[in-house]
Amino acid sequence: MLAIFLKTLPFFALIGLGYWACRTRFFTEEAAAYLTKFVFYFALSAMLFRFAASLPITEVFDTQFVLAYLVGSLTVYCIATVVAFIRKIGVEEAAVEAQCAVIGNTGFLGVPMLVVLLGEAAAGPVLMVLAIDLIVFSSLIVILITGSRDGRMSIGILRTVGIGLFKNPMIVSMALGLLCSGFAVPIPGPVEEFLSILGAAATPGALFAIGASLASKSAERVSVAIWLSFAKLILHPVAVAVAALLIFDVDPFAAAVMISAAALPVAGNVYILAQHYGVAPQRVSASILISTIVSVVTVTAVIAILQGG
Repeated sequence: MLAIFLKTLPFFALIGLGYWACRTRFFTEEAAAYLTKFVFYFALSAMLFRFAASLPITEVFDTQFVLAYLVGSLTVYCIATVVAFIRKIGVEEAAVEAQCAVIGNTGFLGVPMLVVLLGEAAAGPVLMVLAIDLIVFSSLIVILITGSRDGRMSIGILRTVGIGLFKNPMIVSMALGLLCSGFAVPIPGPVEEFLSILGAAATPGALFAIGASLASKSAERVSVAIWLSFAKLILHPVAVAVAALLIFDVDPFAAAVMISAAALPVAGNVYILAQHYGVAPQRVSASILISTIVSVVTVTAVIAILQGG
């Protein structure tokens, strides 16, 4: 485990550096916001496009893989929702808490870290996890919150979801990359080099941006945040492991990547949604902060266990 910890340490050290830079005001919140924007719209999109364009669609999409991840994730999603209802909170807050329990920081942390740690063969499974999170679960929270407020489901909700997906640069870059791969569209040398240089900024930029965002997070509603962090860091990878290894016939390496991705801390985009809809942003903030700190140990442990067979 020590060897894996030493490999993951530089990634979390970059997160710590970003946290320090913003906490000491060396980086202002505005500067951190623009860095995040650069990573989200340019560097990470370039990386995702390159990965997707170089992978056969059959290597990215696998029915057993998708079913295993969905079953494992929906199990934890339902557990978090039931616990929320037992605490007598409404549908909107329950949806946000369930989102915390299953949506990991796959884009900013998982893609750069797991591809480096597990090799480029991990790109396909990681992209599949990211796509499921963005398409299925990000749509689900919008549907639940909007439907709860309107008191019914409507075409307007589906339109909102569709526009949101179309505007997401991670979805667009992966889709364009897969189209290039599917139709065997050659990427010219200068374009490939441009994407390579730009994409190389994604790993340090994304990790620094995660740390910078944590500097503004608060640890309010700690007891709930600890429960949600436990659900994300422990229950989620366990449920996904059971689904992938015992229920569905998922390739062992792909299953290992999927479980590692499930072990990632709560994603920052859950906070963006919670803040946008005005539903429990402090609770999400605390969950992101606590789960990211604890994940230094838990993510290392999960990867070490999986690499040990």
